[in-house]
Amino acid sequence: MATVGNSTNIFWHECPVNKVDRQKLLNQRGCVVWITGLSGSGKSTLACSLGRELHSRGKLSYVLDGDNLRHGLNKNLGFSAEDRAENIRRVGEVAKLFADAGLICIASLISPYRKDRDACRAMLPDGNFVEVFMNTPLEVCEQRDAKGLYKLARAGKIKGFTGIDDPYEPPLNCEIELRTLNGICPTPSEMAGQVASYLGDRGFLHYTE
Repeated sequence: MATVGNSTNIFWHECPVNKVDRQKLLNQRGCVVWITGLSGSGKSTLACSLGRELHSRGKLSYVLDGDNLRHGLNKNLGFSAEDRAENIRRVGEVAKLFADAGLICIASLISPYRKDRDACRAMLPDGNFVEVFMNTPLEVCEQRDAKGLYKLARAGKIKGFTGIDDPYEPPLNCEIELRTLNGICPTPSEMAGQVASYLGDRGFLHYTE
């Protein structure tokens, strides 16, 4: 019986250029910034603003946006609990590869379930997973409703919508929590600056032995 393709016949191949070499070349440390929150909380806006802020500092990053990935890598997945878990698993694996390449990977997804986010964290060693919680109240997200999805969910035309008839489990120990202050949301540049400062303080924006 042929066994080609069985996991027992697959071996890891090491290359001579490793993660440390790539980080030295880029003068930064690879990591994953995982932005989670309700639809409309500002995840994608923050991701793009952070990417622009890092670029202005001469740092290489890449944004993995949940909606964008469903046009390609994850286009065969729906929104059942099982498909959501697989969606997050795939993004976690890709984000891990970007971090191994020495990039600052910015993943922007609702990622509603803690166990799925924690599984992605477990893929990254040595504190290289930075969870950013966009703690925007549901009523604010509904008021924004840029995609019109909350309106459809309230009308019963979308089932299993996070925050309406499907749960969102907020992080318990995230590295960064961004929230409104006295009902006022920080600007995207302010939030991006806060995250960039966190990365700088923890040595991700330069490489040292």
